[in-house]
Amino acid sequence: MEEVLLYFALKYRGDFHTIMQAVQNKEEVDQDEAMALKAKLHSNYVTILSPHYPSALKNIQCPPFVLFYYGHIELLNEPSIGVIGMRHPSDYGLYATNHLVKGLVEHHLTIVSGMAIGIDGASHRAAMRYHGHTVAVLGGGIDYIYPKSNTDIYDVMKHEHLIISEIPFDQMPRRIDFPKRNRIIAGLSSSLLVVEAQEKSGTMITVGCALEQGKDVFAIPGRIYDHGGCNKLIDQGAKLVMKVEDIIEELY
Repeated sequence: MEEVLLYFALKYRGDFHTIMQAVQNKEEVDQDEAMALKAKLHSNYVTILSPHYPSALKNIQCPPFVLFYYGHIELLNEPSIGVIGMRHPSDYGLYATNHLVKGLVEHHLTIVSGMAIGIDGASHRAAMRYHGHTVAVLGGGIDYIYPKSNTDIYDVMKHEHLIISEIPFDQMPRRIDFPKRNRIIAGLSSSLLVVEAQEKSGTMITVGCALEQGKDVFAIPGRIYDHGGCNKLIDQGAKLVMKVEDIIEELY
């Protein structure tokens, strides 16, 4: 059955609903096509039926049938926190990310993010700078580096950390792929830290996923003349973070 799931994931480029429909309809497997698709696959993979599949994802809405990955899949078993925020953050946001990620990895938390520009990339870089572990969940295919400005961290993480995607090959991400990706970031994170955010943004979609999954959400207060997303989250009950201990005390 794992080979059947892999075939559908490769054929339908990781789309959950199309794969589900194929399984429910007992669609036949074209063995020649299956062999040809698998021959094109460069990454590792784990299916939802595998003992190595992260248990945290099995309980989310629409869990990926197959995860394609490079690096150390065992990182998904370590205590983790998602760190997310704006693609175009302020210097304040970048400073806060670097400072807090340093403290988080010193407390042996793996940093999960989406390898986008801005806070995502900054959180991965800080985790590596301070000798922690980090996991990137891509919005496009596992072999497609987006944005290209993150090629350097992709190349390092692929060997020393973990990169995952539910989309195989080098498929360029589409706009609709990022909200789907965000449910995986939330699912793999035991809690979520929001650094800077607009009130309507992809970051807030990830927050919504985390809340649906019963995760704690932490937020760094924003300055009154900046984007108000974090302040709105705090007003609605997110835990205010001024120092890393504000997070650690809640987690432990």
